[in-house]
Amino acid sequence: MRAAQIIEQRKPLRIGHVPDPTPGPHDVIVKVEASGVCRSDWHAWMGDWEWIGLSPVLPIIPGHELGGVVEAVGKEVKNFRPGDRVTTPFHEGCSHCLNCLSGQSNRCDSLQIFGFSYDGAYAEYVKVPNGDFNLVALPDEVDTLTAAAIGCRYMTGYHGVMRSNIKPGNWLVVHGAGGVGLSAVQVANAIGAQVIAVDVDAAKLDKARKEGAVVGVNARQENVVEAIREITKGGAHASIEALGIQETILNSVTSLRKGGRHVQIGLTTKNEGGLVGLPIDAITAMELEVVGSLGNPRSEYNGLLALIAQGKLNPKSLVSREIALDDVSEVLHDMTSYKTYGFNVITQFK
Repeated sequence: MRAAQIIEQRKPLRIGHVPDPTPGPHDVIVKVEASGVCRSDWHAWMGDWEWIGLSPVLPIIPGHELGGVVEAVGKEVKNFRPGDRVTTPFHEGCSHCLNCLSGQSNRCDSLQIFGFSYDGAYAEYVKVPNGDFNLVALPDEVDTLTAAAIGCRYMTGYHGVMRSNIKPGNWLVVHGAGGVGLSAVQVANAIGAQVIAVDVDAAKLDKARKEGAVVGVNARQENVVEAIREITKGGAHASIEALGIQETILNSVTSLRKGGRHVQIGLTTKNEGGLVGLPIDAITAMELEVVGSLGNPRSEYNGLLALIAQGKLNPKSLVSREIALDDVSEVLHDMTSYKTYGFNVITQFK
């Protein structure tokens, strides 16, 4: 099959033919029709995240946002057959630890991630382990391009909004109007929250408004915390940080009102190395909550897909560009300077 591989960090990906994957007894081979190019792939390409055990052994095929059709199944697979239209979370669960059994597969004790733990979906075919547990059947109304758009950033934004406990009419701030942030804006708007988007890029803020943000705050032109406190008359009810940067994390926490909730989605860069400072006295005195949010558990996919099938959510509106496999190095380079907008999705693999 044809695939793109990271051979060396920060160097162009190698595009060429590699052996087709073969299924073990519980695995499923999916013919990839759409594969998103995610900032997490960029982190793998940059060699980040070794401090959390996410430094892939090279060479590796990146890609973890996918939609496709089942090509072959292992002999023990019972729930899927060739021809089924499917997607899968980027975090693959073992199916038998306490977290998987309790519906929290995103917290699996043996969590594996496409493009980090093993080969991903920048390829014509990808192997999905524990297919009966990890694969998700697509409703007729959801095409594979939409499935790729859901794959990581959108479902992560969706789960982050759920973790925020935001109520209709409440103020939610989203720090970072990239893929995750725009997804969170769209989801929060759909459930009736008043959303403020924060970014340094005017075009991204314009897109956030189109996806439902009430207002955009340009962090290069305004004091973020002061602006949010003025707009919300005292602070946001909840805030989502989607970048993993010390400054934006601090802005997120300090822009909350008493009893507010900060949701941390963004993983840090090498500058932070996983450690950031927090205003702990303010967190105590104001009874603020700080919660983490990772991906979206397999158990929450039915609700997400139902909202998409009903037209209440539209992940495809965030797809800014369909690209060929040969274009991925260019996109990764553009991500370094934050030149990408919305989702770039590979739909041409030949």
